[in-house]
Amino acid sequence: MSARTKKFTPEIDAQLYDELIATAKKSGTRKGMFSKRPCVTTCTTLVPSQHLVRPEVMDTFEQSVARNRDLLERLAK
Repeated sequence: MSARTKKFTPEIDAQLYDELIATAKKSGTRKGMFSKRPCVTTCTTLVPSQHLVRPEVMDTFEQSVARNRDLLERLAK
């Protein structure tokens, strides 16, 4: 193992693990790739997408909603 990699062992449901092994065998993919891909996706796509709106924009939006709550509730009816 190179100094550029770290090994970790996630705990997953036993049935899911069995499915992972079976899928890896069928596709000829190493099972390690099945854990690497979700990590990459999470770090590059999922987490950054949760921070697309600048905090000051969200603060202004939330203040506006609070100021106009009565109007918004009437419009919703």
